[in-house]
Amino acid sequence: MTASPTSLTSALQSLISKLFFYLCSMNYFEFYGIEESFTPDAALLKKKFYELSKKYHPDFYANESEDKQQEILELSTINNKAYQTLSDPYKRLEYVLSLHELLKEGAKPQLPADFLMEMMDINERLMEVDDAKELGHITAEVLAVEDDINQKIITATTGYAHLNDTAKEERLNEIADCYFRQKYLLRIKESLNTFASRF
Repeated sequence: MTASPTSLTSALQSLISKLFFYLCSMNYFEFYGIEESFTPDAALLKKKFYELSKKYHPDFYANESEDKQQEILELSTINNKAYQTLSDPYKRLEYVLSLHELLKEGAKPQLPADFLMEMMDINERLMEVDDAKELGHITAEVLAVEDDINQKIITATTGYAHLNDTAKEERLNEIADCYFRQKYLLRIKESLNTFASRF
């Protein structure tokens, strides 16, 4: 007796929602048994990934029940997603901030007024630029701001894992501020690329 299309669709939807729940609720640092950090040991991370890739390889569970096979598939998916996230510096930074609810969807970051004024000034000058030399000056200025933000991120993330909870919270807020500045600066850099093609 074959299952009806309706029951198959229902089972698939249930499977997708379960997988989504696992992916959203799983803490990747806990999954790998390592401390939360912006700078985890890359070799250890890779070692954990390969260990779990072997442990949760679906081929080893071919004779298990459907439920067990499904559980292994979910764990294998989490392992891949966790490694993709934690091995990439930018995704990792976003992930840690998300864990602490500092990147809430739809929330508008409160960037400092002096930074916004500086960006507005650069934007205005960019709109009026009429030669490659002036564009070069603005580009150098933007890259200097970007370098300053990156240095602040390096300083704030260094030693984060060994701080107490209060100090961690302060660092997280500093890092989130840098993250939102980077996002804002990205729009300026896109405009720079557009203008650069004109000269």
